[in-house]
Amino acid sequence: MLKGIDPLLTPDLLKVLADMGHGDEIVIADANFTAHSLADGKPVLHLPGAGVERTSRAVLSLLPLDAAVDQPVAFMQVSDFPEGTLSALQRRMLAWLDEAGHARPEQCAATERFAFYDRVRAARAIVLTGELQPYGNFLFKKGVIGEALVP
Repeated sequence: MLKGIDPLLTPDLLKVLADMGHGDEIVIADANFTAHSLADGKPVLHLPGAGVERTSRAVLSLLPLDAAVDQPVAFMQVSDFPEGTLSALQRRMLAWLDEAGHARPEQCAATERFAFYDRVRAARAIVLTGELQPYGNFLFKKGVIGEALVP
């Protein structure tokens, strides 16, 4: 255990986060997600005792989102419902991301399921949680950590 670091973050997950560069993406997924099918050799990290919200809070406590893109957050669009339908988890996540100052709702892209899978294939790693609510899949694009630029 390390001081000041969320204890949910395992050594393997901390290594992935530390190895990520600007623009790399990480997926926080629900328990039903096809992580191993899409991983194609990239790490699949298991946090079966935590949900998507808790895991996202821990990850984003260390990972800044990319300010250089319009939508540094993507989430899987709910299928078989009217366009724009959000699950309870998605509503909570979008509210939290906004309240915490990570991303405004317009910076979070609802992404069709197979398009989301395509982005997952290019991601750095997948964190598979114990979340039981379907469509609880989020993708975060890492930003820059550094000192402010002075002209």
